[in-house]
Amino acid sequence: MPASRRHHRTLAAIVHCVGLLTALPILPAAGAPEAQRPVAAAAPATARPVAAAPATARPVAAAPAAGRPVTAATTDPSMPAAPPAVPTPTRVASPAAKPEVSVAVMPDNTAEPGYRIKVHNRGNAPVDTTVRQELPQGLSATAISDGGRETRPGGSAATEVTWRLKLPPRSTTTLGTTLTTAATQQPVTAPACAFSSDGQRPYDCATATWTGPGGVAAESQEPTGWRRQLPALLAGVVAVLVLGVVGLLAWRRRHRPVAAALSSDGPGTIYPRPAAPRPPARRRKPPVWVVVPVAATVLAGTVGAAAWSATQQVTAIDTDSQPTSGAWKGTGVSGELGMPLREDAFEFTVYRMTCEPGRNARQCQTTLGVRNLTRENQSWHGKLQRAYLANGNWVTTDEQATRRANQGRDVFAQPMAAGSRMVLPLVFTINGRETPQRLELRSGVFSAGVRVDVP
Repeated sequence: MPASRRHHRTLAAIVHCVGLLTALPILPAAGAPEAQRPVAAAAPATARPVAAAPATARPVAAAPAAGRPVTAATTDPSMPAAPPAVPTPTRVASPAAKPEVSVAVMPDNTAEPGYRIKVHNRGNAPVDTTVRQELPQGLSATAISDGGRETRPGGSAATEVTWRLKLPPRSTTTLGTTLTTAATQQPVTAPACAFSSDGQRPYDCATATWTGPGGVAAESQEPTGWRRQLPALLAGVVAVLVLGVVGLLAWRRRHRPVAAALSSDGPGTIYPRPAAPRPPARRRKPPVWVVVPVAATVLAGTVGAAAWSATQQVTAIDTDSQPTSGAWKGTGVSGELGMPLREDAFEFTVYRMTCEPGRNARQCQTTLGVRNLTRENQSWHGKLQRAYLANGNWVTTDEQATRRANQGRDVFAQPMAAGSRMVLPLVFTINGRETPQRLELRSGVFSAGVRVDVP
């Protein structure tokens, strides 16, 4: 066989093998089901058209069966396939469904603390609910609307008024209370909540503060705005006046020869031509009797403004507050039951606090309102919420008990959506017979948080 023909056959065999190896990826897998065979990519415009499939070929399934994972055969061949192992994006807790029962509390404009509680059922079915209004420590109810009674839950010092209602569909029920007259006529805050029929799961809560006729809610006495900078402004004005007087005296002294020459009657010139070159004039320095008072005035003003600012900052320190771990953002605030308190990201409102009696350990449950006032999703953690005891020790949220109180829902698992609000119970497990004296709540480790005194 000639060498040229032998070479041509060898080359043809190599090309044939390469073609087979190239065609292997697009061949259907042997024994694989038709629905799981990958669909071949679309042929380019310059490629030879593929022959039509025989009539006996099985058509590809149009849609996957219910609950069956989507494969290449069920996806659109014109769309690129998703890359493997794509990380699942972080899910944000969807706002809780708006409860069918809502509560609104309004203070009465009376001489004694009075409140009107409106409980609204927006649903199409009747709802059994328990409405509780927390009374401030030391006050009791003198008048209660029909069906209500005054109780002390769990043997605690706190007093509350309780109603058991059956709300008709699409109805609004109005309740009312009148409390004992406050001796000092200070504002009185009394929150109210609507619970499920067992009195454990809160539907909604609201709060209101009563202020006597003609009274004004107590405001902070700390000066704000320009009043806060008044000493520094006075020091600056004094310094400007002193500098102005010094400048005026210097100007008059510099122009005194000219004025004397213009006012004289004898011969002479205002600007005589010197017969010989004059030596360079020495720059005159302000006299000592001017420099010393000006410097003393500026120094006194600066030291006074700095001392005043330092005094105000030291006065603003709350020496009675419990230490906060890592409180670097915002300013810590304190309040009582029913007072909305704003910290770095959240607004916390403690509506109720009760403890179950027990020998070795007891569970204390607080009804808490949390509102995300920021424009971003915010995460919060149960370990950052604390209940302080009388001896200074503290415990964090019992997350397992809190999940059970929220019907199996982990309220800390997902971040709160921006602008959302929820009312939920938090549970603290305490060893011994002591009860919490104060709650410390915060949205993050670097937040100053809020502190709420509980009875």
